[in-house]
This record gives sequence, C-alpha cells and structure tokens, in this order.
Amino acid sequence: MDHIDAKMQDTDRETGFSDTFNAPDYPELYEGVVSRRIFAFLIDVTVVALLSSAVFMVTLVLGIFTFGLAWLALGLVFPGVALLYTGFGLSGPQSATFGMRVMDLKVITWSGRKLDFLLAVFHAIGFYVSIVALTPFVLAIALFEPRGRLLHDLLLGTVIVDRQAADRIL
Repeated sequence: MDHIDAKMQDTDRETGFSDTFNAPDYPELYEGVVSRRIFAFLIDVTVVALLSSAVFMVTLVLGIFTFGLAWLALGLVFPGVALLYTGFGLSGPQSATFGMRVMDLKVITWSGRKLDFLLAVFHAIGFYVSIVALTPFVLAIALFEPRGRLLHDLLLGTVIVDRQAADRIL
C-alpha cells in the first residue's frame, strides 16, 4: 500500500488526476477483466437492442405523420442509439455502461483520467469497426495483451479496469 501512496502523492485534488499514475504498475486493476468484459458486452447489446426497438417503433409512427420522411432515419436508429448509449455511459460519472457497472468494470485512459464524451464515442466506433473487421479475432488480442485490452483500447489509450481496485488506487 505504501507504493500506491507514494505514487499518488502528486495527485491534483481538484481533478483527481495523478501525474505519476501508470496503469501497468497496478496488475490488480486487470484481474478477471476479459471474461467480465464479454458478459458486460452481452448485457449492453441487450440494452441497446431494447432501446433501439423503442426508438424504431417511435420512428415508424413518426413516419406516418411525416408522410414517410422519418422512415429515412430508420437505418440510423441502431448505430445512433449504440453511440449515444456508449458515449453517455463511458463519459458519465461512473465511467461505465450499464453492462460494465453490472460486471464491476470502468473505463479510464492510460493516464488514469475519465473519458470525455467524444473519446467515449470514438471508443464505441473503434469497437464496432474492429468487431466487423476482425471478428472473431478481436478477442484474441485481449487474450495475449497483458491488460486484456482490445485493438481500439490500444489505439485510443484506454483501459478497462476493475472498479473496486480502481476506486482504491485512484
């Protein structure tokens, strides 16, 4: 515990950011993250599907009143809901989507900061692009990367960590 206190002595009390935080120094942040991340994804896909279904139905009804004009947006329902859901979840106060909160995970940058909305949206875009391009190999990267990071995590400088361990350390 002394090594944690020594590393956190330069913490800015206003932002909660430490200039000396280095994610690889804390292996306890990554214990069991890969498997919990998979289950969090399944929960999030279910939530996004339910939300998208509701928005889809509203758009269908709006299409009647707009003489079909609203139906032009039907193709954007799922991507729009998914990006907004992820953007607001990852940039929110708990730095996690609903599925990640259930699985006790959170997303931080490599330097220990919270994600802002734009970075959270890019995180979601990177995830979906890598899923399309690398399926099923997208998970293979996490199995060989010591901190269970995926390709979009590596590119964006983000890391998924255990919430309880992060709350103790950060």
